[in-house]
Amino acid sequence: MTHHHIALIPGDGIGAEVLPCARQVLEAVGARHGIGFSYTSYDWSCERYVREGAMMPVDGLDRLRDKDAILLGAVGHPGVPDHVSLWGLLIPIRRGFRQYVNLRPVRVFEGVESPVRGAVAGEVEFVVVRENVEGEYSEIGGRLNRGFPEEMAVQEAVFTRAGVTRVLDYAFGLAARRGGGLTSATKSNGIVHTLPFWDELVAERGAAHPEVAWGQEHIDALAAKLVLDPARFDVVVASNLFGDILSDLAAAVAGSIGIAPAANLNPERDFPSMFEPVHGSAPDIAGRNVANPVGSIWSAAMMLDHLGHPEAARDVTDAIAAVFATTDERTPDLGGSAATTEFTEKLLELL
Repeated sequence: MTHHHIALIPGDGIGAEVLPCARQVLEAVGARHGIGFSYTSYDWSCERYVREGAMMPVDGLDRLRDKDAILLGAVGHPGVPDHVSLWGLLIPIRRGFRQYVNLRPVRVFEGVESPVRGAVAGEVEFVVVRENVEGEYSEIGGRLNRGFPEEMAVQEAVFTRAGVTRVLDYAFGLAARRGGGLTSATKSNGIVHTLPFWDELVAERGAAHPEVAWGQEHIDALAAKLVLDPARFDVVVASNLFGDILSDLAAAVAGSIGIAPAANLNPERDFPSMFEPVHGSAPDIAGRNVANPVGSIWSAAMMLDHLGHPEAARDVTDAIAAVFATTDERTPDLGGSAATTEFTEKLLELL
């Protein structure tokens, strides 16, 4: 039996409700495929921040370093500013463990109605590759003259040749394995330094991957085309900010952000990678057993694939598809009335 030690960070709000669902699915599919799991759970959250003044302890990364992967629920609470919760937990993990690829698959499932008329099951299935550790989300900048009429804020975007090249090579390699094309998100007609630099590196890496057909779209036009014709896309690669926005838009096209998974990958495997649903902590529905667990469960499937168990991962995504295609089990975000636990029980039956 193969064994993996997983770090669990339930976090806030519905994170504590959807993460146990993912764990149940892991146990079920692991029993079938000879995969064993052990878990260490961490109470790192906004609640901890209020209690102790920090989202996680100063040696948090050291506690995670020896784990095979990290499975996270959600982070955020109305009483704690979002930039505090994000920069106190997720971003230090992503950057400290060089998780420079944020991978977000998008799929329209049979039985899940998209709000977009042209988004049809079997035709819309693509992936957004988001640069995850630099770009627009840098730490460089500051505030000056706080409280005065001339108050100002400066935020610097940082695009390095090494950082952009490595995420582009990952995206081109993924497109080659999928047998599809690649679309690069840009705005080089308006952003005069960083995005022309991005475009130059895309062309450079494209020449190194002649097997992949590629093109580029300005982010505003690309956002429109993701809605008007989502089936045309296969791999979309984007900077940190653009990738964040596009993947949330794409999740809505697929029917609900509650479905969407994400992987924060260190492709070299020098550090553990982290897997999390795209949705937030949703404090308005927390504790009501109505959250959609699919984003968390699909994220666990991505973790299985990363850990070297693609068949087990496929069993999970096939079970998700089967629930949607063959039953009426839907959580409220998809127009149904099923509880979080009820949906999970049905998926486990099919699994």
